[in-house]
Amino acid sequence: MISFAFCTYNRADRLEALVAAMRAQQADAAFEILVINNNSSDDTLAVLERLAALPGVPLRYVTESTQGIVPARNRALAEAMSSDILIFMDDDELPHPGLVAAAHHAIAIEGAQCAGGRVEVSFAPGQRPRWLEDNLLGFLAEVNHGPDAFWITDDTKPIWTANVAYDMRIFRDDPALRFDKRFDRIGNVIGGGSDAIMFRALLERKLRIRYRPDMAVDHFVETWRLKRSYFLRLHYRGGLRFGEHRMARSPREVLGMPPFLIRQLLSQGAQWLAMWASGKPGALRQGMNAAHTFGALRGYRRRGRPAAIAGTSA
Repeated sequence: MISFAFCTYNRADRLEALVAAMRAQQADAAFEILVINNNSSDDTLAVLERLAALPGVPLRYVTESTQGIVPARNRALAEAMSSDILIFMDDDELPHPGLVAAAHHAIAIEGAQCAGGRVEVSFAPGQRPRWLEDNLLGFLAEVNHGPDAFWITDDTKPIWTANVAYDMRIFRDDPALRFDKRFDRIGNVIGGGSDAIMFRALLERKLRIRYRPDMAVDHFVETWRLKRSYFLRLHYRGGLRFGEHRMARSPREVLGMPPFLIRQLLSQGAQWLAMWASGKPGALRQGMNAAHTFGALRGYRRRGRPAAIAGTSA
């Protein structure tokens, strides 16, 4: 059995088209559609009830009452624990034909323990701003590692829960392998990173990870993400969590901060201002680097506070 899952929050208007595209998938194994409703306040539950009553691939839905993408994803793992394969995608996407068949082949035939594929960012006519260069699309969840399948052995070719499949034995055999609450994201907001942490955890365990370009989804970007400030805040939040949870303790500190990071921030900030003032291309990317370093400094300093050590910081 395959569980084809997504977590959803207040996107009732997208569910009918998404479920129809999921039900249209063909595969060599039976599959269900599993929906984790994360306390939506719109018509999500009514829409899911109606869709569950329609013929075709069975749809099963549950409500995860703890708000946040990490509790929702971990609830999906718990609900699919008896399945052979769990496929994740997001509620702002549509799967291409053949996704389920490709995921099943990668895991059941090729022996992958995790498989991921292409995520193609889709824009409405006139929606994409001129400044949004192709090299920034990865920060809108785009994944495209080329037309050929290959085994992933390091973090240079990541795959995300926007389009990923797992052999559920890895979670049954390792109860500690779950999405990390420290990298949670609540509601339709910026930040998170729990899928990146999961990807690194799989690499550390030396599991067999497969890239399959024939696993593909279209990802539809909301307008509020198409602003320069989004990219800066995204990198600030990523730096904050890196500094607080993952950065090694420095042997030298100035006011609770590593001197090398202070120098790095000053250098990156100066380059950003110079590039922005002169209108040079790449100014936004440089600003994102500076924002990440600033976040890392704040996160590093925050974890050194007594409240943070006690686990009571906000």
